[in-house]
Amino acid sequence: MPTLTLTQDAAADELLGRDPLALLLGMLFDQQFPMERAFAGPRLLADRLGVDTLDAAALAAEDPEKLAKVFQGPPAVHRYPGSMAARTQEVCRLLVERYDGRADTLWADVPDGATLVKRVGELPGFGAQKSKIFVALLGKQYGVTPPGWREAAGAYGEDGSRRSVADITGPESLAEVRRFKQEQKQAAKTARAGA
Repeated sequence: MPTLTLTQDAAADELLGRDPLALLLGMLFDQQFPMERAFAGPRLLADRLGVDTLDAAALAAEDPEKLAKVFQGPPAVHRYPGSMAARTQEVCRLLVERYDGRADTLWADVPDGATLVKRVGELPGFGAQKSKIFVALLGKQYGVTPPGWREAAGAYGEDGSRRSVADITGPESLAEVRRFKQEQKQAAKTARAGA
């Protein structure tokens, strides 16, 4: 079981380290929402559901209105609780249909990094960039290293980079990733202003 420090909250990080579905949902929630809160969301969800480990089949089968209320809080599991509850169910349904309801089956038998990026990219809410970041997170911190995973993850797979959640190993690296993201936003803003 990997020891993760993505949220800087021991209980949330412990769940991410032992529950592949929690890690996958944390990555799903990492959209228009602070990184630490996104990855702490699975712990909040598990606590509200009264479970120790998240279950894809149970989440997929949950009443959508009830799950949306669970996401609303307070505090909310995500900035957009209704749409993220629905997206969570979509991801869990796909896991049930294709991977026996197990997130780790998504990556257990992949022959290479390109296949892993492709599989992750088939999940609802996972575009090309998010898929690469998740593959980098799996490789750098979860021990999932099929041949070619770094190349498939692109710049996110680079050793020593500080680009994404895949590179967070404590408060110092979190600050470095934040700085990188702020620099990227500023560069994009400057490019738009000059266009």
